[in-house]
Amino acid sequence: MAWTHHDDRPAPWPRPLRVLHWLTVLCVTAAAAIILLRDEVSGRALRTWLLEGHRHAGLIVLVLFVVRVIVRARAAKLPAIPMPPVMRLAAGATHVALYLLLLAMPLLGWAMCSAGDQDVHFFGLTLPRLVAPDDDLADRLQALHVDAAWVLLALVCLHIGAALFHHFGRRDGLLRRMWP
Repeated sequence: MAWTHHDDRPAPWPRPLRVLHWLTVLCVTAAAAIILLRDEVSGRALRTWLLEGHRHAGLIVLVLFVVRVIVRARAAKLPAIPMPPVMRLAAGATHVALYLLLLAMPLLGWAMCSAGDQDVHFFGLTLPRLVAPDDDLADRLQALHVDAAWVLLALVCLHIGAALFHHFGRRDGLLRRMWP
């Protein structure tokens, strides 16, 4: 597959990587929206249903993470878009941090539930406990989960801002590579 178009714009990333990227965006957005909505509603049954939705979205992010890492490792290396070394370093560090958070967030939530003596269900399966019940640990894991969510939000905003900068400022075709 050629990696550049006839007009020298970089070719898109392989379709599987683009699909996984946008599915991850959808699930992370859903997880955030659901948990924020849960804080605004009353009714135990609805709050429980929303919490399960949040957990499912987070666990789907974990599954997508694993699939994405496998697909990315098997994909051919795309040629880099020319940019200053400091910009390339910042982009690489941001992507590594995003990947680490996409792994850590669901695992923190799952461990938090385990420490809080709550079962985690995923499409009818009861997942194994990651840690033994411990209320203090559950509180610490909840604080870490929330703190990590804020860091993830900041990095996502930085990622979006950088993509827009490349598209409108540098006009280097970077955004088109990942666009559906």
